[in-house]
Amino acid sequence: MIPLRDTIPSSRVPICNWAIIAANVAVFLYEASLGRRADAFVQAYGLVPRDFAITNLLTSMFLHGGWLHLLGNMLYLYIFGDNVEDRLGHVRYLVFYLLCGAAAGAAQAWTSPHSGLPMVGASGAIAGVSGAYFLFFPTSRVVTLVPIFFFLQVVEVPAVFFLAIWFVWQFVSGVAMLGEKSGVGGVAFWAHVGGFLAGMVLAPALRERAAPSGWI
Repeated sequence: MIPLRDTIPSSRVPICNWAIIAANVAVFLYEASLGRRADAFVQAYGLVPRDFAITNLLTSMFLHGGWLHLLGNMLYLYIFGDNVEDRLGHVRYLVFYLLCGAAAGAAQAWTSPHSGLPMVGASGAIAGVSGAYFLFFPTSRVVTLVPIFFFLQVVEVPAVFFLAIWFVWQFVSGVAMLGEKSGVGGVAFWAHVGGFLAGMVLAPALRERAAPSGWI
């Protein structure tokens, strides 16, 4: 399923969300411009679990492994981030995003502490945004592109269903990966799980008090 948009408009311009998207794109363009030096750049600023560094928790979430990696992450951030920023406020949203990204990176590093491969991507932080959206907007629907046999169908899926299925898939996949060799790359499932749970914990504490409530 490919999300296209949600059905709840935000009431204010999501300046932080747009700034985060712009920062991710800018860093990726710089990364792509490095050519053969890009690998060294990613190794230096990605999060390498066996050489864990706090600063790299932050820098790693602005790096990406390719155009599809970047575009997929930015699509999710574009769809869900504006509403969460609307509920938290601009500055709190930025703090929330960075904390979720850090929690996600730490969760992944904890499950593969001996890995020498750099972890990169905004998906852990975006998982946190998704966790907040899950709590704040229980009645929202996600306009989704769904392949049905040989055809593509656009349908509206309840956001809580869409995000719950996504989270369960990340958790099951993460459990299946436990015990695998830490040097093997792939999707950082535990970063997604950790980020989503961090978002659910942090969002209620950071939301603006005057905001209308969803499930919380």
